[in-house]
Amino acid sequence: KKDPRMAELLEIARHLEGQVRHASKHAAGVVISQEPLTEYLPLFKTPKDEITTQFDMKGVEKIGLVKFDFLGLRTLTVIHKAVETINLRLSRAPLANKEQFDVSRIPFDDAKTYELLSRGETAGIFQLESSGMRDIVIKMKPQCFEDIIALLALYRPGPLSSGMVDDFIKRKKGAVKITYELPQLESILKDTYGVIVYQEQVMQIARTLAGYSLGGADLLRRAMGKKDPEVMAREKVPFLKGAEKLGVNPRKAEAIFDLMAKFAEYGFNKSHSAAYALVSYQTAYLKAHYPVEYMAALLTSEVQDTDKVVKYIHEVRQMGITILLPDVNQSMGDFTVMEAHDRENVEPGSTIGSLRFGLAAVRNVGLSAIEAIVEARETKGPFTSLMDFCRKADQRRVNRRVIEALIKCGAFDNTGSRRARMMDGLDMAIDQGGKHQDQEAIGQFSIFDSMDDQKELALPDVPEWKESRILAHEKESVGFYISGHPLAAFEADIKRYATATTETLESIQDGKEVTICGVIAGLSPKMTKKNEKMAILNLEDLFGAVEVIVFPDLYKTASHMLLTDTPLIVTGQLDKSEQGNKIKAVRLHLLAEVKKKGAVRMDIKLSATGLTQDDLLKVKEILLRYQGAIPVYFRLQNPTRKESLISVGRELRVNPSDQLIS
Repeated sequence: KKDPRMAELLEIARHLEGQVRHASKHAAGVVISQEPLTEYLPLFKTPKDEITTQFDMKGVEKIGLVKFDFLGLRTLTVIHKAVETINLRLSRAPLANKEQFDVSRIPFDDAKTYELLSRGETAGIFQLESSGMRDIVIKMKPQCFEDIIALLALYRPGPLSSGMVDDFIKRKKGAVKITYELPQLESILKDTYGVIVYQEQVMQIARTLAGYSLGGADLLRRAMGKKDPEVMAREKVPFLKGAEKLGVNPRKAEAIFDLMAKFAEYGFNKSHSAAYALVSYQTAYLKAHYPVEYMAALLTSEVQDTDKVVKYIHEVRQMGITILLPDVNQSMGDFTVMEAHDRENVEPGSTIGSLRFGLAAVRNVGLSAIEAIVEARETKGPFTSLMDFCRKADQRRVNRRVIEALIKCGAFDNTGSRRARMMDGLDMAIDQGGKHQDQEAIGQFSIFDSMDDQKELALPDVPEWKESRILAHEKESVGFYISGHPLAAFEADIKRYATATTETLESIQDGKEVTICGVIAGLSPKMTKKNEKMAILNLEDLFGAVEVIVFPDLYKTASHMLLTDTPLIVTGQLDKSEQGNKIKAVRLHLLAEVKKKGAVRMDIKLSATGLTQDDLLKVKEILLRYQGAIPVYFRLQNPTRKESLISVGRELRVNPSDQLIS
């Protein structure tokens, strides 16, 4: 009342309050009606000329219209691309089987697919590749399609924290006896080992035990899912009455209603889970039977995401597939299958095929340049040298920056010249090639031109780069190391001393202490407000990179380690945010120093979910085989509570040999 500005502000605010702020749209929502939509509700055109309903989702539902969500999955494109490549190989094979491979006709009881899942080889498999999910897949060991549907429905915060997942796995393994309150429940809950997992099961129970209609059962499911006590109390009465009519014991009916109410809040829509499980199974089947074609399609789809490409290249090598450098004479834009063998017919330890890097993965090489390269080699023949390439490939589309990137990533290695010589002679080659193309354009050729074309100008005779420089240039041009990795020789040591990798950080809780091993890919020195030195590192391991913050106190004692290109072990607190993962370092060591000192204790990380007494007895049996002087601790990972550290006892000490670790 006293301040006129406040009075004006409140007056404006009163008019604004309750008004619609803006028109938003559901990205995948499509409203479908029997008559034109204008017969039912007002429409609205967005600034991008998209037609949307003026009513929101709930309003649309209230007037009786249906909203469908159409999800677009990149994985469907990966499957399509893999199937195309498989059929191309089958059509070219000697004594070719003319029947095309069809992913929609694969068997759902394929032992090889379930074996692959049970081993935890889930990288690149739709919905199953996170490390937390991988742990549960290994424990559950799915043996049928129903198991995969249940896995996807159960892997959510609610079921994980409630112990439901634990119970499910123990029942599946036979560690807990499966019982049913009433015989009628067996046919409904048999596939999920007596556990209510799906919303549809809640509806089926209501129909079977209390005579609900489909619509009534759906309303009951909704009420239970929302956990509204008033609505629940209202719904309990008709349920118990209906059960009594059908001759169900009132006490048991009440117990089952309470059980349904408990599980309904965690229940998942089975139809949704089944659709996703189908895509998961198809990707697992392709990876098990056609690994080279599937991984080529997967890498092509993720070519713009460096972290994922690094992860999948590591997986490809683990699978026994050879990764070949980009090649100006063989690479297309996408990753291509050079050779593929059926896994069954390959000797253990030998390669199951090879993949050629796509040119689209090389930085500074755009679509126009790729088209020009493929066009030139198809019309004028393969490139025999850098000089020959500069004469044949259209220099308006393939400029110096493109050629430099191709040399650095090794795309010219098969033409017979060393990378250092080609880089030193690049300007000369471009100049000669440009003159040749200019003369060709105006049709000015002398009798000696054909002889000049055959004559190669000698590239400068300079020594080849050191391996570290070759790898650094590969990383610069592609975003990661291809022909090797500075950490490759230390893989066994990293497994021994690190508790996490950049890949597994996603599944570790915020604030937990982690130990990670990597090389410094970037270093930014900083000054604090108190004028103290600190640093931010870009630490890279075999799977990707993570930011590490080194605060002043640690920087004072460890700054000399930050100037080295040797592997570093970082222990620190994991800090998760929308910007990504960071590690606040508390200790830094050189891997070489840690190896010299040797182990002082052995920690074994175990997921508490689904852990049985049998599992622990197997671990004990292994430990007893390698007795020594080092104490052993279990780090029990729990999805909802803090990690528990438990000593296995003073009497059981081990020798932490490579055999024990493996």
